[in-house]
Parts: sequence; structure tokens; C-alpha cells
Amino acid sequence: MRILVVFESMFGATEAVAEAIGKGLAVAAPVEVVNVDGAPADLTGVDLLVVGGPTHVHGMSRPATRKSAVEQGDRPTRSETGVREWLDSLGPVPQGLPVAAFDTRIDKARLLTGAASLGIAKRLRRPGCPAAAPAESFFVGTTPADAGPNPGELDRAEAWGAALGAAARRTVS
Repeated sequence: MRILVVFESMFGATEAVAEAIGKGLAVAAPVEVVNVDGAPADLTGVDLLVVGGPTHVHGMSRPATRKSAVEQGDRPTRSETGVREWLDSLGPVPQGLPVAAFDTRIDKARLLTGAASLGIAKRLRRPGCPAAAPAESFFVGTTPADAGPNPGELDRAEAWGAALGAAARRTVS
């Protein structure tokens, strides 16, 4: 079984969450956690795809929101491109590939913040990929702007990954 986790991260919080999810998934099978900038366009041989990114202006990032984040953060970013662009650039996706989506966002009602994971999940389902789990949000701090995941969120991400991996293993085996 091959598991691929693709993440977009501006300042490192989403990357930390992706790594924690990968750690949880690794209990089920080997996992490759990759920055969207280096993510493959060919998903042949992938048995579970997990994709995540930061929530910007109620959804997935766009070039303009990434530019604004860079200007506000005043430091280099981890991802040059976004999950939105990567998903749009994918070749044919294997029919029936189980998928899962996650995001990072501030800890406020989703009605106020939005959630990038919902848009990611919707785009992943378009080519006929079933959701292996509901879209999930992990919470990050805002002060300073690069505060990282809130306390306990990396443990929660690892547990989510472990549950996702166990479910996928039962499905693929």
C-alpha cells in the first residue's frame, strides 16, 4: 500500500500538521509526505491520497492571498505554489482512489473562518474519488503570525492519520 500526503504551507504550521498526519499514517503503511511544490502529477500506484493546506480568505489559497501572506509575514515561505494549482494540474486520477483533505485555520467557528479542506475535498471527489474520511481542520495560532499549531493539535493530527490509515488498510487489503 502506498500513501501520499501532499501539503501546502506558508510558514510551517501546515507542514508540521502534515508531518504529524504522516506519522500516524505510517502505522498502516509507508508514507511519503511532500510539499506541493514537489508533488507528483501522476498518482498511479497511490492507494490513499491526503491533501492539505492553509485556509486563506475562507478557502484554499490563491496567488494573491499567498502574496499577501508573504507581505504580512515578511519572511520566506515553505510552498511557492498552492494545492489549488496542483489539483488543477493533475493528470488522470486513478478511478476510486480514496482521498482525504485537511486544512489549518484559526480556532473560530467555520462560518467565520471558512475551511480550505472543504474546497480540497470537493476537488478531490470530482474525478470519482471516494472520501476516506470527512474533511478535517487543525487549529493554529495567530500571534505571532507564525505561532504554529495550537497545543494538542499535532497529537490530534497524528491520531487522525492513524485512524485514516487503519481504515484505508482495511479497505485496500
